Amino acid sequence: MRRTEVNVELRKSKKEDHLPKRRNLEIDDEPLSPLETTNLVAAANMSIEDIVNGINSGDENMELTATHAARQILSRERNPPIDLLVDANIVPKLVEFLSRVNNSDLQFESVWALTNIASGTSDQTKVVVSAGAVAGLISLLGSSHPDLAEEALWALGNIAGDGPELRDHVIKLGIIKPLITLIKPDASVPFLRNVAWTLSNLCRYKIPPPSVHAVRQFLPTLAQLIHNNDDRDILADTCWALSYLTDGPNVRIQEVVNAGVVPRLVALLDSDEMAVITPTLRAIGNIVSGSDIQTDSVLAAGACPLLAKLLVHSKMKIVKEAAWTVSNIAAGNAIQIQALFTNNVVRPLVDVLSNGDFECQKEAAWAITNITSGGSVEQIVLLRQLGVIIPLCALLEAKEDKTISVVLDSLANILAASEKMGELEKVSLYVEDCGGLDRIEDLQSHGNNEIYHKALAILEQYFSNDRDADSELA
Repeated sequence: MRRTEVNVELRKSKKEDHLPKRRNLEIDDEPLSPLETTNLVAAANMSIEDIVNGINSGDENMELTATHAARQILSRERNPPIDLLVDANIVPKLVEFLSRVNNSDLQFESVWALTNIASGTSDQTKVVVSAGAVAGLISLLGSSHPDLAEEALWALGNIAGDGPELRDHVIKLGIIKPLITLIKPDASVPFLRNVAWTLSNLCRYKIPPPSVHAVRQFLPTLAQLIHNNDDRDILADTCWALSYLTDGPNVRIQEVVNAGVVPRLVALLDSDEMAVITPTLRAIGNIVSGSDIQTDSVLAAGACPLLAKLLVHSKMKIVKEAAWTVSNIAAGNAIQIQALFTNNVVRPLVDVLSNGDFECQKEAAWAITNITSGGSVEQIVLLRQLGVIIPLCALLEAKEDKTISVVLDSLANILAASEKMGELEKVSLYVEDCGGLDRIEDLQSHGNNEIYHKALAILEQYFSNDRDADSELA
């Protein structure tokens, strides 16, 4: 199976594990802004109508109390009344409050309320953007109040997570430079976690992807964050960002390779944290879907022994992703395929083909077929000696046409290699003994025309003499 075809087939099904696009900031027992107790009591007793009137009152104390009440109900409720407040047209006032530089409490409460409105539906997010919030939020990233800067960052992350259009809007209005300057030696772990998550949303989406100019500005920061050992979430979000950036053509993959992050990504495959392994494996799998040189960068960093380890992971989701990654390596050249043998990746791969769940078996079948397509005759013989024929023949009874087609390709390649080695009779008898021949014959009546033709070609090329002899004996 050719590499490009494999990429299209396998990578389309790899998008179910994105981290959340938006996050609602839930209320704490203690307020984060230093409101007076009397204001808290007043805010707690306000109705929606009171909130709207207070926000529009023109009295700064009332504005603050009402805005605090708004962010409380937007944070605490299981189903926050976002539409009620949006329909009451308070969003433009909240955006206006962002510029009240002499009242950081009002700015903070406004940003928090806007953060949670932007954590809602796409339409609700767009209301915040249409009111001009993005420029005001970006300006607050430079605030001398760390809580205010962090909250503004959270709101911008929610907006960028809406889709490529708003992602690009946030980038165009200038988020990158102030965002990058937030990473300082004294930055707290929660703050850096928020930076990493916002960056992941700025890297998300591939139709269209973020501009190359923007990506080149992100990458040094991601290369810095991926070495953070203080927090699992920072690593996970950074690896998700890199997985998004590598999910595209080779020129995009090369930007990430050039950033020097491949050795660290490979090292993180050995993490004990599922939250880190999942996006790291996705990023590595994307990189090895690229050119041979890009694949070599992963192999040179020592990925093969770690992939072998992941093929026996207790979580089938990880096994599936590992097998997919191996299939992309196997779609490379004979030297890269040899690395899979040398580092004992193929043996556990065959075990997955035999004993994994069907999703894992499918990915393993692709990998095996790629080895038989691009490998040398000697490598194919090695593969056969590891016991691949029995599980391949068993998969001919799969319910999925594409899997059957891939398995037939693999068996045809193994039989062709056996013929070259003068071992066709022995191998064809083995296929027959394990029930493979009967299954191939049955596939001549399969409804899929491609499967019918592949089955027929195998029978005519590798089993016709046996069948002719049987007819003569009869």
